[in-house]
Amino acid sequence: MKSIKIPQMVKCIAFTFVLATITVAVMAQTGDGAAGIEEATSKVKSYFSVGTKLMYAIGAVVGIVGAIKVFNKWNSGDQDTNKVAAAWFGSCIFLVVVATVLQSFFGV
Repeated sequence: MKSIKIPQMVKCIAFTFVLATITVAVMAQTGDGAAGIEEATSKVKSYFSVGTKLMYAIGAVVGIVGAIKVFNKWNSGDQDTNKVAAAWFGSCIFLVVVATVLQSFFGV
């Protein structure tokens, strides 16, 4: 097969046309960027309290399951009860602290 040679000028014109078309399409979609950022900020802030409550709920479930686990180990006389109790208590404190710190850090 023989390849067809396209002159350099036609390539430049086609490339310029493609860039102009892309630029017009992008400019048509952007609109007011500040309004979009403000809307995104308000939506994230509205979801943040729900996420914090979800973290507290997960902490409560982990706390109940961990308390049952520690109670069973304590009743069976296992030697590593202190280690399991410390891990359980630490995970509950971590979830509460993370939720509170994130809430105060983002000012929500």
